[in-house]
Amino acid sequence: MAVEDGGSPGTAAGPPLPRVLCDTASFVALGADAPTGALWKLAEPGRQLDANVVRLPAGGRVDAHTEPELDVLLLVLDGAARLDSADGGQPLRTGVLTWLPHGSSRAVEAGPDGVTYLTVHRRRPGLRIQPPEAADRLRQSLGGDGV
Repeated sequence: MAVEDGGSPGTAAGPPLPRVLCDTASFVALGADAPTGALWKLAEPGRQLDANVVRLPAGGRVDAHTEPELDVLLLVLDGAARLDSADGGQPLRTGVLTWLPHGSSRAVEAGPDGVTYLTVHRRRPGLRIQPPEAADRLRQSLGGDGV
């Protein structure tokens, strides 16, 4: 359902151009027949963002997790869900835009008809080769002892 990527979003002679990537209404139109999981993802080269359209079936859940580095926007496109966080549960319905700040713990549980939502966040940097002592620093910053 995504537009084919024809390479660089710009031309050799000019700057990148805006373009339509997908029509989220087509995912919503599938209703309960929509597959679950990631229905679409932003994959254009040279991008600074990542984005996904995700479908959870009725009662489906993204378990509690913490994103230590990235703020995430979550927009409900269809259906309903509950966002569980340290301050309790918040209902999410079609059209609700939610900010998930980095460092926050959260879980999402789909309502009785499932939920389809869009997430957007800064693109994660690619993996880099690090010196051996970098792993020790990471373990210490996470409070682990390497076990």
